[in-house]
Order: sequence, then C-alpha cells, then structure tokens
Amino acid sequence: MRALVMTAPGGAENSQVREVEAPRPGPGQVAIDVAYAGLNFVDVMTRRGDAAYSTAWPYLPGKEVAGTVRELGEGVTGLAVGDRVVAAPVGAGLAETVVAEAALTVPLPDGVGLREAAAVPLGLATAVLLLTDAGRFTAGDTVLVHSAGGGIGTAVAQLVPLLGGGRLIGTVGRPEKTAAAIAAGYDHAFARGEASSEALAEAPSDALVEAVRAATDGRGVDLVLDPLGTAALDLDLAVAAPGARIVLFGNAGGGAIADLPPLARLMAGNLTVTGFSHRGLAATAPERVARAIRRVLDLLADDGADLQLPVTELPDLAAVPAAHDAMENGRATGKYVVRVGG
Repeated sequence: MRALVMTAPGGAENSQVREVEAPRPGPGQVAIDVAYAGLNFVDVMTRRGDAAYSTAWPYLPGKEVAGTVRELGEGVTGLAVGDRVVAAPVGAGLAETVVAEAALTVPLPDGVGLREAAAVPLGLATAVLLLTDAGRFTAGDTVLVHSAGGGIGTAVAQLVPLLGGGRLIGTVGRPEKTAAAIAAGYDHAFARGEASSEALAEAPSDALVEAVRAATDGRGVDLVLDPLGTAALDLDLAVAAPGARIVLFGNAGGGAIADLPPLARLMAGNLTVTGFSHRGLAATAPERVARAIRRVLDLLADDGADLQLPVTELPDLAAVPAAHDAMENGRATGKYVVRVGG
C-alpha cells in the first residue's frame, strides 16, 4: 500500500510516499481503508524533531482518518466490515490502510460525508474537549484563541455558537490572516507578528494586551485556548478576567517551555492554568475522546445545528509535505484533509 513516510527529522525533503506493507489489526483493533485523512500540527512537530513528539525513524504520520472497515481484530464488537467510520489512530493514518483501536473508531451517521468526517477525530473533537472538558466553557464567556486561523481555531469558532454563544477573540501569526479569522466567526482578530517566538515570552506587546482588553470592554477574557507552549502565557495572564481558565494544549513554536506562574499570582486572580493533550487522553481515557467524536458527528448530521467546517482538500499523499510546510510557516488557513482512497 502507499503511505507517507518521514525518514528523518527535517522538512519536506524527508517526507516521501512509499510502498509499505499493509497493517493487520490485533486484538481490540480495526483495520480501515482510508478515504480521507486529516492533517494536524502534531505531525509537523514530529517531523521537525520536537523532543516531546519525535519518535523512531522512519515514522508514518497521520492521526485522524475517515474510511471503511477492512478487517476486525479479535474481540471487536459493534462494528462490521464495510462500515463507514472515523478513527483516531496513534499514527500511520496518511496511508491507504491504517489500524486504529476499536475504542477510538466511531461509525458515521447517515448524511455525514467521509471528506468532512476526516476533520473530526482531532480537529473538531479536540475543539469540543478544549472548550468543554478542559476549559469549562459557559454560554456567554469571552474566549481568546491563539492561532485562530488554523484548524482548531476555525473549529472553535464553529462550536462556540452551538454551545450557547460567547465573544470570540483570536490572535494570528501574520497580519494577512486576521481577515480569515473574522470570516470564520471571530468578533476580533489581532496579529501577534513575531510575538509567537521568544520575544513574546519575554515581553508581551503592550499594544496587543490593550487591544485584547479593549475588545472585552476592559473586563478581560474568561477562557484562553493556547497552543503556543508558554510563549504567550504572560499575555494570557495579562488579559485574564477574574476566575479565567487558561488551557495550554501544545507547543507550536517549538521553543523551550518556561515555568508556570507562581501560585500567588494564580490565587490573586482566581485563575486556573490547565494542560491538555489529545494523545494523553486517547491513551488513558479513550471513551472521553470517542464521546467527543460522537457529539461532533451528531452535530454534523443535524441540519438544524448548521455545523460546517470548511476544509481544503489535497488531491493525494504527494501534496502533503508542501501542506505541512505551509502549516509550519504559518501560511496555512483552516483545515487540510487529503484524499487517499476511493
């Protein structure tokens, strides 16, 4: 079968489409013929060799797929060969066939297409978990999202109105991406410029702090969703309303992780800083991830919910390395999925 293979840490030059042996499912697993696969920044971080994500090489990336069940492993119930499903494999999803745990494989409801479904297991489901489980979102909250123009940021903009509504503020890495964030549903969007690097960690822009606070009428934000490691944490604290929750869920910039703020600062503002890892939750509490996937699929199947996640479709696996480049360089907007099979 064809699969995207990362041969060593680096860039697109180390990502190649190769013929590899098709996997077989073990006990409690499902083999899936992949129709579409989603692209996620976690694979970019793995490709560049980030310490928390790098693994043995060569490495097969891809952590969300939509397709049909090819084969069931021992002990699997509730699924059948030929079922249309989405799944969150631990990797190797950018391939014609992938193996996933049955606990993280969910049947597709009628009316939900495989193309859109490929954006669910990590994209939309992660956004649900960030808002509800980790962020304890309440209707009417003001939410600040960094990297608002990416797949997770776009998904959050779609979900907040369906969860009761609130004010949405986004930051983006490049000024030209602010318009796309507004079009996606953000009430305000501001460019960080070079602020996603060490410069932001050392001294968040006073102008950016003032702009975010002004967008909240001076009250501050109730929930921050931050994939930038700790680079923007001082900014997050500076714009937090009393009782705010700050959820750190990645390290997109790849820089060193700083210490968390002193307890006294958190207590003074009644603030919560929480970590979130989809990979960790899938490994330790897969039922919670599966529940979020089902919730999103039900919303996609419900015409009244009006949940739509625009995706950019790549024609084949050979187009993925360039898309990973665009994601790494901050040039990507929205969610990418790649057509793999028929």
